Amino acid sequence: MPFTLSAPARSESVIKKSRFIGCVEPMADRATALQRVAALRTEHPTATHVCWALMAGGHSAANDDGEPGGTAGRPMLEVLRHHDLEGVLATVVRYYGGTPLGAGGLVRAYTDSVAQALMQAEKVPVVRWRGLRCVLPYALEGWLRRELDAHGARLVDVQHGEGVMVSLRVPESGESTLIARLNDAGQGRVVWLKDEETSGRHET
Repeated sequence: MPFTLSAPARSESVIKKSRFIGCVEPMADRATALQRVAALRTEHPTATHVCWALMAGGHSAANDDGEPGGTAGRPMLEVLRHHDLEGVLATVVRYYGGTPLGAGGLVRAYTDSVAQALMQAEKVPVVRWRGLRCVLPYALEGWLRRELDAHGARLVDVQHGEGVMVSLRVPESGESTLIARLNDAGQGRVVWLKDEETSGRHET
């Protein structure tokens, strides 16, 4: 099961007079991650490097920021992968202390900075959501609202017409159970809608 982080966590170390400030934090996508990295550059204008790695599905990326290729971003990404993390940004700000660390020393410094930050972090399971839409009788609307909490589901949108059209967000693990419960309660009166049947409708 993949995990993400509940809140940012940090580490700091000094290796041969170089200062390394590590941070791990929840992050949804690359655009937001780049904004965070840009903010770190502003916070640390005299830092020599701001290296980063993002584990976020198709948005995953890594950057050495001027360090020798493969000595920072990619090893940091591997630490996140090893911990089975998803939706997490790791950054390490380095202030160069004048003594070269060598390729092996750099890899250890950057991976240790991320690993030490992760030791302070709280991991939480990633919930994968599925979207569902259906039309149900008015008599079932109140029942459904009460039922959602038991399945960890959320009501996204409600539209009233001949029936009640609802849009739901349901944890993937509870999708089949909720569908079965609705079908049973509706006794054949619940109509499930495919994406193409509702694609023109607004969802908040």
